[in-house]
Amino acid sequence: MDIDTAVVLAAGEGTRLRPLTRNRPKPMLPAGNRPILEHVFDALVEAGVEELVAVVGYKRDRVQNHFGPTYRDVPVTYVTQHKQLGSGHALLQAREAVEDSMLVLNGDRLIDAGTVSAVADSFAETGDPSLAVVERQETSRYGAVEIHGDEIAELVEKPRDGDYRLINGGVYAFSADIFTAIEETPRQEGELALTDTLARIIERDRVRGVEVDGMWVDATYPWDLLTVAREVLSRGRVVESPRSDGVWIADSARVHREAVLQGPVVVGQDCEVGPDAVIGPNTALGSNVTVGSNVVVQDSVVDADTRIDPGSTLIDTVTGQDVHLGASTTVPSGPADVQVGTQVFEEQRLGAVIADRARARGNVSVTPGSLVGPKAHLDVGVTVRGNVSEGAEVTR
Repeated sequence: MDIDTAVVLAAGEGTRLRPLTRNRPKPMLPAGNRPILEHVFDALVEAGVEELVAVVGYKRDRVQNHFGPTYRDVPVTYVTQHKQLGSGHALLQAREAVEDSMLVLNGDRLIDAGTVSAVADSFAETGDPSLAVVERQETSRYGAVEIHGDEIAELVEKPRDGDYRLINGGVYAFSADIFTAIEETPRQEGELALTDTLARIIERDRVRGVEVDGMWVDATYPWDLLTVAREVLSRGRVVESPRSDGVWIADSARVHREAVLQGPVVVGQDCEVGPDAVIGPNTALGSNVTVGSNVVVQDSVVDADTRIDPGSTLIDTVTGQDVHLGASTTVPSGPADVQVGTQVFEEQRLGAVIADRARARGNVSVTPGSLVGPKAHLDVGVTVRGNVSEGAEVTR
């Protein structure tokens, strides 16, 4: 692979993932028990990238404090997009940090090293701009691609499911000429989208499409983090020590001998799991999570510093960081109607999303599809339905 620099776009908030992105950007949400962006950096390093340039913006300190100046001995340079004015505008911020050809990719989608190498190798063959193309049934969530041979014929912004089978995978290889092309692209409602620049290039020149079939997982909505976790666990993309097939436990974790771990499951650093607790399958515990006795956690993502008191049950649930769920908190699974912003998604399989520093005082029932905002306080014995706003006090 001839390209040694990668620009990772990690400046966005991820508004459709609220309330989880209230305190951190989407790339720092958990993929299993590690941030999504960490998996992206892994793929780049494993593909042979020798320099990482991260474009940060929203809550950028969360990225910079986590990774610091290097990642796996590869230097990381940070540039800031102060206003989120589109992906093309984000890439422009890296102009002074990049001297030659580069890989460009989104920091909020899980990919593997094979995809990175395939795109880089395609670019090395001809010098033509290249992008990863992924086959998906639900193309309406992403920009579709029409491809003739290995050449991109059109980028379709809002496709209908069934009309196309290929989507833009968000992994690109460009020469430094891309910066000039972005500057020449007219803004749309004040924003510069990288796909608008690509569409202009396609009209007059050649852009190569590289069909890949490796790992490609995107979290658009809160419940997607459950799918992301399943993918990470199924591929063993965790850093903890395996104890048996599909069970990973950090060396510093303490798991009671009468607890049951059903793989695939990962228990992070400094976790404590009490007696008769049942954890898994498809469950990730972040660092310093405390699980009390007789707790059941299945098909869930429990983020760092969360405490789940005895007798509680969580199914298909995503928690933020520093959540405290009192004794006998119950979160059953869906399907349910989930409201994200003004849009309602019907029949989603979801227990609940419980955001950072939320508190449930005990014997709380959370109905399927509920979104509990940061710092919300749920009083003893309440039943939560629907969305609970940030800092709300819910009492009987």
